[in-house]
Amino acid sequence: MAEPTSSPPAPDSVDLDTVRRVAGGIHEAITTVIEGKDEVVTTAVTVLLAEGHLLVEDVPGVGKTMLAKSLARAIDCQVSRVQFTPDLLPSDITGVSVFNQDTRQFEFRRGAIFANVVVGDEINRASPKTQSALLESMEERQVTVDGHTYPLPRPFLVMATQNPIEMEGTYPLPEAQRDRFMARLSMGYPSAASEMAMLASHGGVSPLEALTPVTTSEEVQAQIEAIRELHVSEALRRYVVELMAASRHHRMLRLGASPRAGLQLLRAARAHAALAGRDHVVPEDVQAIAVPVLSHRVLATGEASLTRHTTADIVRDVVERTAVPAGR
Repeated sequence: MAEPTSSPPAPDSVDLDTVRRVAGGIHEAITTVIEGKDEVVTTAVTVLLAEGHLLVEDVPGVGKTMLAKSLARAIDCQVSRVQFTPDLLPSDITGVSVFNQDTRQFEFRRGAIFANVVVGDEINRASPKTQSALLESMEERQVTVDGHTYPLPRPFLVMATQNPIEMEGTYPLPEAQRDRFMARLSMGYPSAASEMAMLASHGGVSPLEALTPVTTSEEVQAQIEAIRELHVSEALRRYVVELMAASRHHRMLRLGASPRAGLQLLRAARAHAALAGRDHVVPEDVQAIAVPVLSHRVLATGEASLTRHTTADIVRDVVERTAVPAGR
């Protein structure tokens, strides 16, 4: 009698305790600087562990750059900061080939994009040509200059801030650029209690100066790779596809979510599930992260603008109207 064929070994289970320890340490470090914005910090950490990019949009002075700097400082890694201005050149970001008189050869001098965490301050103050310099690096984790391709370090996170387009001296981000960001969030004004605490703690010396790294880039990358192994059922994947389709047919949207949006929504949902201590993704993970992941990728119709419906409102409506799958 033939021996039964053995099934392939199951993949190693995700060490959820380690994931939560690393994420919790980063979260706690950031909250020593950012007062009263627990949900914002949680979303930022989720995007980091999903290996995405984060766009923080709000009016000046509410802590956008401070959030980006705090996350960068909480990790022992390469960090660079780019102040986007109208005269910034694409080569300032990607790098440039310079002729060396001694060796009689061109040498590539790396730009600010070659870091684990790139803090882009006021990204929409640069020209569209300069903004487009980020497209390849954000999607493919590489830079091509003069026909040569240079890989970027891992993990790689672009955390950009921007002011609302109503502000003077801003250029709206094109749709292709916005689609590269996994999530967009707004800081919002702090509560009265948080603002009082901020005045007391920031009055003398900035708490950012006292923030020390709580983890390394290698450990963060290990958790990113582990989170990719979280179980996602076929029903849950179908749920994500149905959400994307519903956005494309919503009467108040003239541009729905792209296939890339579905991929990034699922990656973010995996990270959200891991932070919640689950080894599998449930519909609540998708719903919790849907607004920050999708609202900046879709375009509202003129009717929606006239009735003051934001894209976040419409995404919530899409989530509410889409049937939730049963079971795991």
